Amino acid sequence: MTQSRGLKISATVALLLVAGTACADNGNDATTPATSPTVSATPTTVAPSPSPTNASALAAAQATAMLRRYYDVRGDLRQHPKRPLSRLSAVAISTELAADRTLISHERQLGLRQVGTTGIAKLEVQGVDLDNSDPKAGKVPTVAIDVCADVSHVDIVDKSGKSTVSPTRPDTAWLHFLVSNYIWHTDPNGGWRVASSQDLERTPCAAS
Repeated sequence: MTQSRGLKISATVALLLVAGTACADNGNDATTPATSPTVSATPTTVAPSPSPTNASALAAAQATAMLRRYYDVRGDLRQHPKRPLSRLSAVAISTELAADRTLISHERQLGLRQVGTTGIAKLEVQGVDLDNSDPKAGKVPTVAIDVCADVSHVDIVDKSGKSTVSPTRPDTAWLHFLVSNYIWHTDPNGGWRVASSQDLERTPCAAS
């Protein structure tokens, strides 16, 4: 099942912005994979463990850590407009990298800035697929993760410091992420990056 966000603004973005459509990003790295990762439609249950002892559990732990880092880096770049977008390459790849570059560039052009930090109210590993048979076709080790993002303490302000967030914005929303490793052969532990995200129609979770 291929997951691709393309140029669609994710649920988290929709929660934070009043309006605006991101345009195509023509500045992708030449090394950015053109094909989104694939993951088995049948989830593999991964039991949480502070010391993972098998490959799937270890991959889930590493992908989860990368996803949390992704939120930190993405939030920092939206809070500090002068910081380089090149930092995204350390946490994202494929369609997610292109979409985030487009989003943040668009916000900066409009003079918008994030105040506060997006929280992760819930995080659920839905599946692990360590198939690395055809990286060019998107068959790379991938962990599917559902996240309930909490933006109850987040605002988006304009140049004057005025909030641009709708008063009816919900505090939380679910997203489905694929975290993949396109360099599994050379870096099975540190090569994980957030490759794509997709809105989920799920009952909102409680804010953290």
